[in-house]
Amino acid sequence: MAFKKKLEEKVLDVDAEMQGSLSFKDPVNLRINGKFEGNLDVRGNLTIGATASIKADVVGDNIIVGGQVRGRITAKERLTLLPQAVVEGDIYPAKLNIAEGAVLEGRCSMLHDFLNPEQLARYLEVELNSVMEWANSGRVPGNKDGDEWKFERKAIDNWVASGKIGK
Repeated sequence: MAFKKKLEEKVLDVDAEMQGSLSFKDPVNLRINGKFEGNLDVRGNLTIGATASIKADVVGDNIIVGGQVRGRITAKERLTLLPQAVVEGDIYPAKLNIAEGAVLEGRCSMLHDFLNPEQLARYLEVELNSVMEWANSGRVPGNKDGDEWKFERKAIDNWVASGKIGK
């Protein structure tokens, strides 16, 4: 109950033209109704309103798209495309809901609960050799199954949120 109340208190409704990088480490409810260009990294809920025009790589937990997005979308929990949504770019959702009328021009690769090193490198947007170096030195949470590394996505998300990536 307390978590839900805390999340409801952090509501940001943006109806402006912005450029750059927006990153939230704490869960928020963010709604964008204007134009945005750059990078978005949101914990919690991101709603891209029907009047929004986004040119960005977007990472978030729960993402609802009602407007236009050009760029890659990674939804760690759920991606919902509303009937008026137009997405031009690749999407990487854990769960996906596409309403009739929504347009998706790009590829869809579902996020799995466990990632191999190549998938983890794409997920974190780093080089494969960095992932292997972190795994072999024990700096990234993962398990070796025979000769193959496996990484649990939730453990990786917690690791990234704790700021330990690259250390």
